[in-house]
Amino acid sequence: MGHPPDTHSVRTPAGTTAAPGLTPDLTTPIPWLRWALVAAAVVAGILLASCLLCTVRCCHRGRRRKRPRDKEAVVPGTAELTTTTHLVQPELGNVASGPGGAQQWGRLQLSLEYNSGSQEIRVGLKQAADLRPRAPGGTADPYARLSLSPDAGRVHETKVRRGTLCPVFEETCSFHVLPAELPRTTLRVLLRDHRRLSQHRPMGVLSLPLGSVDLQHVLELWHPLGPPAAAEPEQTEELCFSLRYVPGSGRLTVVVLEARGLSPALADPYVKIQLMLNQRKWKRRKTSARKGTATPYFNEGFTFLVPFSQIQSVDLVLAVWARGPQLRAEPVGKVLLGARASGQPLQHWADMLAQARRPVAQWHRLQPAREVDQALALQGSPEPGPPRAHCPRARGNKRLPSTVCPS
Repeated sequence: MGHPPDTHSVRTPAGTTAAPGLTPDLTTPIPWLRWALVAAAVVAGILLASCLLCTVRCCHRGRRRKRPRDKEAVVPGTAELTTTTHLVQPELGNVASGPGGAQQWGRLQLSLEYNSGSQEIRVGLKQAADLRPRAPGGTADPYARLSLSPDAGRVHETKVRRGTLCPVFEETCSFHVLPAELPRTTLRVLLRDHRRLSQHRPMGVLSLPLGSVDLQHVLELWHPLGPPAAAEPEQTEELCFSLRYVPGSGRLTVVVLEARGLSPALADPYVKIQLMLNQRKWKRRKTSARKGTATPYFNEGFTFLVPFSQIQSVDLVLAVWARGPQLRAEPVGKVLLGARASGQPLQHWADMLAQARRPVAQWHRLQPAREVDQALALQGSPEPGPPRAHCPRARGNKRLPSTVCPS
């Protein structure tokens, strides 16, 4: 027989211990809480794995950075390098720039023209480029010295170009060469860095055999410079002196400091100072002799009165004299300064006029005495003047020639 259903009893899920009378709202959230815990564990695992992966990658990068960069760039068995330009610092001598690729000592542009009628070769020194500085990132004061070999005749020096590695010269000089001597003649151009009180630094040399150049046409080409060691040994006799000019009082002060490079066979060297006005001999002075030395130190000063209106008409000649093997005094070399000079002497004279009232000292290479005498003779014959017998005051050279014998 059946029993009527009990309306007061409620079925509960298996595995629950809920007491009768509790509502289902208190027991249903339990499965969702388990899913939340599982999701939190999965997220934590992912974060932990990410941290471990980042740590491994950072350690791997640190090991790669400790490897040498040069070894990293070179791969054995490969013909190409993967290094970039900033990894390798090139040498200054291997840098090529400019049209045609500049050599390590720079380039020189010059023109050549031979006149068969006058038998002279005309050399036009245009400019230089890509010269080496004194120090990385520095500059120089270059000038050029032109000569012919094997003939040790006339030598031409350009003006000094201050503070540049690409000097523009634009100077022309001529050399007398017979047509039969052209095939065995070489043009030498030596570039030097001018230093006022020390040895001039060679910057590069050009040796151009004239026999390999077509001189029937005017040539204007760029030529690479070679190392300075290829230059021939040059004259080493030098004289150091300072110049000072005061325009107001007209005082020209010459202080002879020292000489160097003189031959040990010479004895008792001394210096003669000669002042010429309008190509006429005017005043002379000389230092005392220094015995037993090839590098005499003088430090003697001489003052001349030269009005500012006549300073451009003055020629100053300093000559080193000494006794040779025949016990006779002979000139070792001379230096010509003034408005009609050239090269470094002209630059020294210009610096003296530009820096008035301040002494300007500089070393000068001694030129052959015959060459300086010829340069003075080329200026024209001196104007005839009154005999010394009619001008007794000229004996002491106390005044300018224009005021000694008034007409």
